Amino acid sequence: MNSELEELYQEVILDHARKPRNFGDLPDASVRVHGDNPSCGDEIHLAVKFGKEGQLENLMFTGHGCAISQASASLMTMKLKGKSREETDKMVRAFHDLITEGKTPPSGSFGDLQLMAGVRKFPQRVKCAMLAWRAMEQALQQANGEANISTEVET
Repeated sequence: MNSELEELYQEVILDHARKPRNFGDLPDASVRVHGDNPSCGDEIHLAVKFGKEGQLENLMFTGHGCAISQASASLMTMKLKGKSREETDKMVRAFHDLITEGKTPPSGSFGDLQLMAGVRKFPQRVKCAMLAWRAMEQALQQANGEANISTEVET
């Protein structure tokens, strides 16, 4: 990563960590998923409201943790709001491939999410970046209710 790109990566991460978007409670959520990363203490509480057509009508999160986990959750909620379950599933897989293998997303529509590829340079931080996305993956598998996920247990 060149120095300009690295600087932009740091700016975006810090901006979203300090001022996370879609942070708060979602009282009428269809699904709630609590995710944790026991190795570092990061926690995410993801709330998703599915629309009549199954799309992600609204999603919000709360939690605490490192800048990477919070920024990743913030960026994810911005990117996925309004998407269908199928689109969301594809984005979850593409994000995983981006930060674990450096694969460029097929659609090229990742926007600021593309900057999260920098996490790959820090393997211990990949779980931090994936926490919210793993919670979303779980949310897609259920129509309603609550669930728990952990970065220490592969699904």
